[in-house]
Amino acid sequence: MNPSPPPPHHAGLQLLGRFRLECHGEPVPLCGDAQRLLAFVGLRRRVRRCVVARTLWPDATGTHARGSLRTALWRLGGDGHPLELVHCAKESLALGEGVGVDAGTLARTALDIVRGRGSLSADPLLTGLLDRGDLLPDWDDDWVVLEREWLRRLRLQALDTLSERLARHDMPALALEAALASIRIEPLREDPHRAVVSAHLAEGNMIEALRHYEAFRRLLRTELGAEPSPWFTRTIPPALL
Repeated sequence: MNPSPPPPHHAGLQLLGRFRLECHGEPVPLCGDAQRLLAFVGLRRRVRRCVVARTLWPDATGTHARGSLRTALWRLGGDGHPLELVHCAKESLALGEGVGVDAGTLARTALDIVRGRGSLSADPLLTGLLDRGDLLPDWDDDWVVLEREWLRRLRLQALDTLSERLARHDMPALALEAALASIRIEPLREDPHRAVVSAHLAEGNMIEALRHYEAFRRLLRTELGAEPSPWFTRTIPPALL
């Protein structure tokens, strides 16, 4: 028997880029503490109350932190919120069943790719990784910085894996897109640049391959005073160098 499909999302929580909450397609305004609470629970899905209070209000006493948590929960349950955003239990908080989180979708997609799951021809598998921003880039809370770095590294690993898989399955154009997306996130890593050059060579675009190699070599010299690895250099046909 096939499992029942998940319930449809009636609210969307956007954490990639600027914070945004929508209910039935309409934006829902939230104050700062309520935003931080919903973002934290949205990323963890389920978390103990004491962890939330300690993480979101690290400089407050235990009593004041718990009081701030109660206030933020009250604001999330106000008149402007027609569905349960956060389910409250005695010792824990959980994201409401009708709330979808874009960062969670991205993380699950990336993990599926890294683990070799999913179809290569499924568009969301690729575009879900390519067209997303950083996690809450304007927030500097310690917990956000850690989550942002974890998601960035996971996304890079997934894009590299996806590019390799697409290249092995003779899909150089899609492999190129995945490699370029990885470069946009972190321009100084050599692996995706090698993938771009390999994709150009697979399509017979010798000049594009050489142009990209030379551009990466100039970038390395300028930023690090280094050269591409000999392995990378050997991928370029000697006649072009």
